[in-house]
Amino acid sequence: MSTRFSSTLRIAALLACALAMPVFGAEAAPPAAPPIADFFNNPAFSDANLSPSGKFLAVRFSNDNKRDRLIVIELATNAIKVVAQFADRDVDTFQWVNDERLVLDTTDKSIGPGDAIYGPGLFAVNRDGSSFKQLVQVSGNFVQEHGVARTTLPADHYLVEQKGAQASDDVYVINPKRDGLDEAGEIKYVNLLRLNTLTGRAETVKRPGPAQGWLLDHKGEPRLCIALEKNIETIWYLDPASKEWRKIASFDAFLGGKEAFTPLAFGPDGTLYVLSDAGKDKMALHTFDLATNQITEKPLVALADYDFSGKLITSRDKLLGVRYLSDARATVWFDDKMKTLQATIDAALPATANMINPPARPDSPWVLVQSYSDKQPEHYALYNLDTGKFTNVGSTQERIVPAQMAEQELVRTTARDGLTVPAWLTVPNGKRKNLPMVVLVHGGPYVRGNEWRWSADSQFLASRGYAVLEPEYRGSTGFGSKHYRAGWKQWGLKMQDDIADATKWAIAQGIADPKRICIAGASYGGYATLMGLVNDPDLYKCGIDWVGVTDINLLYTGHWSFTSDMSSAYLKYGAPTLIGDPEKDAAQLRATSPLLQAARITQPLLLAYGAADRRVPLYHGKKFVDALKEHNANVEWVVYQEEGHGWSLPKNRIDFWGRVEKFLQRQIGTP
Repeated sequence: MSTRFSSTLRIAALLACALAMPVFGAEAAPPAAPPIADFFNNPAFSDANLSPSGKFLAVRFSNDNKRDRLIVIELATNAIKVVAQFADRDVDTFQWVNDERLVLDTTDKSIGPGDAIYGPGLFAVNRDGSSFKQLVQVSGNFVQEHGVARTTLPADHYLVEQKGAQASDDVYVINPKRDGLDEAGEIKYVNLLRLNTLTGRAETVKRPGPAQGWLLDHKGEPRLCIALEKNIETIWYLDPASKEWRKIASFDAFLGGKEAFTPLAFGPDGTLYVLSDAGKDKMALHTFDLATNQITEKPLVALADYDFSGKLITSRDKLLGVRYLSDARATVWFDDKMKTLQATIDAALPATANMINPPARPDSPWVLVQSYSDKQPEHYALYNLDTGKFTNVGSTQERIVPAQMAEQELVRTTARDGLTVPAWLTVPNGKRKNLPMVVLVHGGPYVRGNEWRWSADSQFLASRGYAVLEPEYRGSTGFGSKHYRAGWKQWGLKMQDDIADATKWAIAQGIADPKRICIAGASYGGYATLMGLVNDPDLYKCGIDWVGVTDINLLYTGHWSFTSDMSSAYLKYGAPTLIGDPEKDAAQLRATSPLLQAARITQPLLLAYGAADRRVPLYHGKKFVDALKEHNANVEWVVYQEEGHGWSLPKNRIDFWGRVEKFLQRQIGTP
């Protein structure tokens, strides 16, 4: 079987760019380093989904770098129809309601969060473009412009991205109720509404408590409600027999415990699948007995070195398999036909991780395949079971040439107290010794930092000649409870030591030139950058901090000029244990405050912040740069006025990484 895609599907001028993508197996001589824009521009093609029958493909695509629109392709005839497009908005989330109808919301990719005045709205349309209807208002003049009567739901209603049976004209939306009148208000509870996409009629589902989340069953009916009161999370089950809510579990929402679990999904037979560590170190996939309210002892899927993270893959009436993340994403299939199909596709595409997405009701021979690697951004193709041929759909980063990209590997380093710390290492092609290196620290911090895949940040740095090391320091999730809990109250302490010890590992391996190492990161990664310069001034020659925390106490006390988006419940019940108590741990928080230790930072710094950031408001950066000015003249400072917690606009991503490129060249680059 050829690894090249057939050209049977022609999407004409609308998808001309996508069809011009390089195919798997193509080889090219390494040219000059790719332009910054190739890494950080918005993609023309960004998503695709098969209809429930598998007869139609919905594609989100922008033509000539204009607005994202929604396109539907009839696979039997290759007929193409643009079913939704807007002059001043972009199609954002979309999903099939049933085989005839789709629902979608919108965004405006031309402006940043600070300038956003519209909500996402919600719209429905038939696959042939007919029966277009607005279901949820978009604030501003957008509704009036399209002549839509104001009989739609208010703008504070949002699509629930759970497919259900896809056998009716209904979807579900959530309606968060907040303290105050604007989006800055804290969420008190979240209502769930069943919404008919043809009539626009909505019916509110009865809440058993202060709901924060909802889970639909496989038929698309509300079945679980996750409520939160103070720090206690309660899970309610809507019993189909009694049609009444009953409590099935309760535990600490922020700190977990032996009884804690995370509901994942309902199977076609009504089985509830949950994530639980069951008293062990690693999170695994279990079933939950709804009669006894107990987690089954034996896991369905358990990984030796990783917490389970993934989803169910189902047909209309059968659990086909489970997709999970270890170092990369993979699938365990319970269905023999899908096992065989996976082996066939993997043999045809041996250099990539290949995710097969079958339709809910396989009435056609097509499946959608998402393929990616460390060198190749995510690529979508259709595979025909009858012909055994692939048809190209599109790549999410169409200008990236895999042959020019660098290899990424997961290495295991050892911290000074003996803890194993995984780290992602990306090195430029053909080079591995005595390289200038960027230690890229992930944010969170209580999240998993990375996985084996193409990453714009690390690949861009590698294309400029830098080795990139990304430690999964203690506190990172995904590597077991011991690794996660070892990071509690360790900001600036053992978490920081892990990053330094991983850096020293790279030096000892001969990968990094000890005189040319820079530490960088965003959010918590920005905090770790600053504390790295404080704690290990001889290890890091420079630092790059964007949207970084500069003082832990500022997370609690805030500032009159801005309201943080961290909930009061988290700050009261979670953060004191995870990060530090502002009263009991006052001395530790002062000792680990970059703001209070600013006088010790003499290395060159690049600082970048978003003026509309609500997670780490701008005053974090302003206070810090003011403290630095007194003794450190080598500080570059930039504020993106319309940006929030990260860079949403390509122009700002390109500007920022251009600054990074010049900064690194001055500090640790090769003349």
